[in-house]
Amino acid sequence: MPLTVTAIVPVLDESGRIAACVDHLVGLGLPVVVVDGGSTDATLAIAAERGATVVRASRGRASQMNAGAAGVRTDVLWFLHADVRPEYDAIEAIRASLADPTVVAGAFHTRTMDDGSERGAAWMRMADLRQGYTRLPYGDQGLFVRREVFVRTGGFDESLRLFEDVELARRLWREGRLVVTDPPLRVSARRFRARPVRSLIAMNLFPLAFRAGVPTEALERIYGAPR
Repeated sequence: MPLTVTAIVPVLDESGRIAACVDHLVGLGLPVVVVDGGSTDATLAIAAERGATVVRASRGRASQMNAGAAGVRTDVLWFLHADVRPEYDAIEAIRASLADPTVVAGAFHTRTMDDGSERGAAWMRMADLRQGYTRLPYGDQGLFVRREVFVRTGGFDESLRLFEDVELARRLWREGRLVVTDPPLRVSARRFRARPVRSLIAMNLFPLAFRAGVPTEALERIYGAPR
């Protein structure tokens, strides 16, 4: 029997995006859990109307993703951001990756999408650079993990406001292999449009600083609070 997969999407004030997100994931044949961290807009109502299971949690991606995972019983947990769009064969890529029993988790390459201008395209290529040199995937790369391994490792560290995904990936490597696969996920460029230089520094250099022991509080003061 094929491995079963549930998509878990942490959100905060995503009323303008959540309908398209849920529709796309439901169209892939996935059960969808939307975990809200205290939205003040219509995010929750829209997600429920579109067929997602809605969960409320304290604000913070780590606590939200843990809360979403707690009620899921499928073989695989797939953590996705609201502005990420997987291709239609992504689920088969997950199953193919996890057909190897030594693989406990994985993620996808990304293709950051912008307005099509030459300047925008150059920024987006730079945004995707970090895939080539890190074994620790970011949250926008669509981390997927065997549910029993996620439970055994304790899930995301809720004391971290940044790099909870990188820290979990580091622990997952102790359990087995992580892979990064295709097809690439389409990722919105909204954060890069807002502050491109700071975002590129954060995406490409902050993980090295985190792994070197720089406290996340210091990195947050530079980059700003996460959503």
